[in-house]
Amino acid sequence: MRLALFQPAIPQNVGACIRLSACFGVELHIIEPTGFRFDDRTMKRAALDYGPLGHMTRHADWDAFQRARLELDGAQGRLVLFTTKGATPLNEFVFRPDDVLLFGSEPSGAPDFVHAAADARVVIPIQPEARSLNLSVSAGIALWEGMRRQT
Repeated sequence: MRLALFQPAIPQNVGACIRLSACFGVELHIIEPTGFRFDDRTMKRAALDYGPLGHMTRHADWDAFQRARLELDGAQGRLVLFTTKGATPLNEFVFRPDDVLLFGSEPSGAPDFVHAAADARVVIPIQPEARSLNLSVSAGIALWEGMRRQT
């Protein structure tokens, strides 16, 4: 199982996802551009000392990410997009060990071409009057649930 962030805008969320990557031993893929300057100082502040334990790969753009997936595993792993516009509630989704859990940008989510490329779309059910969860909170919920229930 892997995490992927599409054009994240908030360095603290990326830092929290670096920590998730380190703590759960999963790869983290950052699909650029980001909404912040991605440098050692910013990431050191956001990820504290977890950076060396993480397995992070940066991709210049969506196409570079897709090419890397093909080279890595022939794109065998499903691309599972977590979205507020998801079709399958998290508690009904069946995970597989090679899934790539993809999260859209904080302010705008994932664009239509990312939705179209996804093999599955999943929503984390929340109260109807709530807009959305924080990106790193969503990633933590999804990753834990995916690892716990994978087939």
